[in-house]
Amino acid sequence: MINIIVELAKYFIIIFMSVYTVSCFSIFVQKEEKDEKRVLLRQNVLMFVIHFIAYAVIFLKTGDQRVLYFYLAQVVYFIGVIILYNIIYPNVSRLIVNNMCMLLCVGFIMIARLSFTSAVKQFIFAVLGSAFGLVVPVIIRKMKSLTNLTYFYAGAGFVALAVVAVFAVDSGGAQLGFNIAGFGIQPSEFVKILFVFFVASSLQNNTSFKQIVITTAVAAAHVLILVLSTDLGAALIFFVVYLVMLYVASRKALYAAAGIGAGSVAAVIGYRLFAHIKVRVAAWKDPFEAYNDGGYQVAQSLFAIGTGSWFGMGLFQGSPELIPVRETDFIFSAIAEELGLIFALCLILICVSCYVMFLNIAMEVHNQFYKLVALGLGTCYIFQVFLTVGGVTKFIPSTGVTLPLVSYGGSSLLSTMIMIGIIQGLYIIREDEEKEELTRERRKNHGMGRNANGKAQKTKRKFEEVPKQRTR
Repeated sequence: MINIIVELAKYFIIIFMSVYTVSCFSIFVQKEEKDEKRVLLRQNVLMFVIHFIAYAVIFLKTGDQRVLYFYLAQVVYFIGVIILYNIIYPNVSRLIVNNMCMLLCVGFIMIARLSFTSAVKQFIFAVLGSAFGLVVPVIIRKMKSLTNLTYFYAGAGFVALAVVAVFAVDSGGAQLGFNIAGFGIQPSEFVKILFVFFVASSLQNNTSFKQIVITTAVAAAHVLILVLSTDLGAALIFFVVYLVMLYVASRKALYAAAGIGAGSVAAVIGYRLFAHIKVRVAAWKDPFEAYNDGGYQVAQSLFAIGTGSWFGMGLFQGSPELIPVRETDFIFSAIAEELGLIFALCLILICVSCYVMFLNIAMEVHNQFYKLVALGLGTCYIFQVFLTVGGVTKFIPSTGVTLPLVSYGGSSLLSTMIMIGIIQGLYIIREDEEKEELTRERRKNHGMGRNANGKAQKTKRKFEEVPKQRTR
């Protein structure tokens, strides 16, 4: 009987996940605020239904009473996050909030299925991250000096990475971070935020050749330290983020081309210098031939994805325990095996919809510093998703990075939630910019002796429509 319930549950989960994913994009064509709110509410309902079905299956398969308490704690957490964002920040992106909760929900489900202890730790970090996420928008709005702390960002990031390179313990051939009280801390996850702020601050008003050379030298120092620590996934993220921000700030394709060329040369040199890279490239080229020499992870990942096919095996019906580092780097493979490729593809599309909203605020905000920050954080987020999914599907060599908000990992979770908090803060700044525009327009019309009901009133109506668009 339980097996029948599990089998039916996977189809319901896939259907509800598909409907949720469609709504992530259908919301962009909604013209009325009430229609948007209806779609957003439907997303909340779908998430809680998926969450309930999945944890009902986990409880039936394990019989562990702790699962029930853990499920109820998560329900309270999700309701709290949604309500608090609605009360404290009514004009931020509701779609980003919903997607954040959905990705966390999927992560909790899969990690709880794999390791209950790890799921509890992940939940603790999620609560902590939400606390930061609710405070960060206020900091972004109030601290006007953030645009001028160029070398503070660079210095703090450089020191943090240097400490890791010298003192961090080796993990899978790379020096990533430290273990404190049973929790792993990976400083590079937070330094990438400082790095984005540094580049944005450095290039916001000055894109002269001299300034670009200085900024490039500092950025290269960050990447070099990560390479020496053999944290190649993070190094690649920093490199790509810098290239994108440099191109957008300068609008010169030559700089981007030069960066790609230099990166290609560095990749060849790194391949020849580090045995760690050679193993991963060999595993990427043919994981089955290199099965006993580094290809085991990718091979098991491909087996899991192939076994799951479109509809998956169902929770507890597969063998994700055979996948190495299944809770972190290869959690996408575990999801694909038990919940199916359709569900996994929906997960990717939800990440893409988050990226669209990151780009949306990057295009809307007027301040060049905040525009570059939004672009840099968005690039950082979506490129990390690409590296994770590409590595487990053998599209690219595995880089050892996690799937944001889904994979187990406190540092990755906290940094991503801080990034989302920053983006939400930028939505508030954009609202402030709209108010300033309205005030200037009113003063201008008043000074010209015109009736404020003319163009100023028209501008006011335009401003009043903006929050409706940004609730997406």
